[in-house]
Amino acid sequence: MIDQSIHKSKKRYVEEGDGDTIVLLYGLFGSVKNFDPLIQHLKQTHRVIVPVFPFYELGMSVDIFTLTGFLHELAGELGLKKFHLLGNSMGGHIALLYALKYPDKIQSLILSGSSGLYETGMGDSFPRRKDYNYIKTKTELTFYDPGIATRELVEEIYATVNSRKAIQILSLAKSTIHNNLSKQLSGIEADCCLIWGRNDVVTPPEVAMEFNRLIPHSKLYWIDQCGHVPMMERPKAFNSLLDRFLQSLPA
Repeated sequence: MIDQSIHKSKKRYVEEGDGDTIVLLYGLFGSVKNFDPLIQHLKQTHRVIVPVFPFYELGMSVDIFTLTGFLHELAGELGLKKFHLLGNSMGGHIALLYALKYPDKIQSLILSGSSGLYETGMGDSFPRRKDYNYIKTKTELTFYDPGIATRELVEEIYATVNSRKAIQILSLAKSTIHNNLSKQLSGIEADCCLIWGRNDVVTPPEVAMEFNRLIPHSKLYWIDQCGHVPMMERPKAFNSLLDRFLQSLPA
């Protein structure tokens, strides 16, 4: 894990490197740690910013729209005029909402395992949240290689869904499931890169193909033997495809 310090001003975020800015957005059960290999790679050529989402500080009102607002406020605080925006899972959903609302801010859009069309994650309720083996199985299904779901990761998710934070998790999950963007995606103006795990069971391959069909300037890349979080499970392959896309953009 790379050494990161979380900056604290009005908003919390991690910042590494220098160059064109790329903002990374993680998913519902994710964290900055999901992006460790990606940050290490990108910081050689880019200014990398990872917002620390205030999932639990916003109370029961938290949803993907309040988090999109949080991202906009942070971009304003940091003086970001135009930047690349990368999102995984729910982070991709927020990236899409942001790109639709603030198209002039987006240099390019990168999505991986994004919600916004269809997903089969934990769902919008946790009827078996007390069942450790159920949570373990659900976590393992996130990856092609179940070994990526370490005991530490499973226990972290189990603790979260069985804590007071479960209310906020439910609110966020419901807002992603109930917000379908299929009729709005034609309005995405930026060049868009879709990097998808061929074995993603949370947002399956047909979701990626539908995003590719609906987003005008999009390119779809596959990673074989890979699940829902490619930058974590297959970082070298993910970084290579991302580099190819970024290098193909107009200067």
